[in-house]
Amino acid sequence: DVLAVAAALEARSEHPLARAILAAVEDYVPADDVDAVTGAGLTGAIDGIPVRLGRPGWIDPGPLAGDIERMQHAGATAVLIERAGTVIGAVAVRDELRPEAREVVAGLRRGGYTVAMLTGDNERTAQALAADVGIDDVHADLRPEDKARIVETLRASRPTAMVGDGVNDAPALATADLGIAMGAMGSDVAIETADVALMGEDLRHLPQALAHARRSRTIMLQNVGLSLAIITVLMPLALFGVLGLAAVVLVHEVAEIVVIANGVRAGRAQAFPTGSVPAPAGKVEART
Repeated sequence: DVLAVAAALEARSEHPLARAILAAVEDYVPADDVDAVTGAGLTGAIDGIPVRLGRPGWIDPGPLAGDIERMQHAGATAVLIERAGTVIGAVAVRDELRPEAREVVAGLRRGGYTVAMLTGDNERTAQALAADVGIDDVHADLRPEDKARIVETLRASRPTAMVGDGVNDAPALATADLGIAMGAMGSDVAIETADVALMGEDLRHLPQALAHARRSRTIMLQNVGLSLAIITVLMPLALFGVLGLAAVVLVHEVAEIVVIANGVRAGRAQAFPTGSVPAPAGKVEART
């Protein structure tokens, strides 16, 4: 009965945890008048009876307080289900870490990035997941505006990137110097808000994209520097008659070919090892 109510509310939800609840129910009928309360949960009606699903604190756990604490200690997110103003049960849902998560975080840290977790999960769940993946800086129990505020604070000390995939991440993605959405599994609003969308579910795309961007920037600076150097040298040589017009034109055209050929290298994506991410001047804010 608890799962039936939960599935009815989650039927049209884009939240990743909703898929777990829906997978646990063979058949369900979507609830009526479902409304998402940002950072809290869902409200709706089943056969005219008001129902709610959401986080502890937004819904009073009542006699289930001990069960909620046990779920959270186990590293799960506890979701309470309420019908007609009475709590009828709780569901423990855990967003399992991807197998490559620890490898990616370790590679980013070796490359000089500082990695933090910004999550709406409770403190116990967040700490358990962070310990598994190797993240020390954890910010939990966050609402969307809290994530944006923390990103704004981090930006004051160094350039900051925010990686996210959900509706609750959109404000933080917009606030960060660089917003990166996991496109294949992200919500539409997160993808639209972000500056970059990584099309795939493999987190190793993140360090590859960062390394590719830094490599492209290096190539761009090389081309600009080469172009300025050639102009600086050719102008006085031409003015003082050291080189004739034909020679100047030849050198200039050859330099253009070199610049174009060097620029083409930027379009060649390389499979950068996770452990060899170039040292940046920024911070990556990862969330779960």
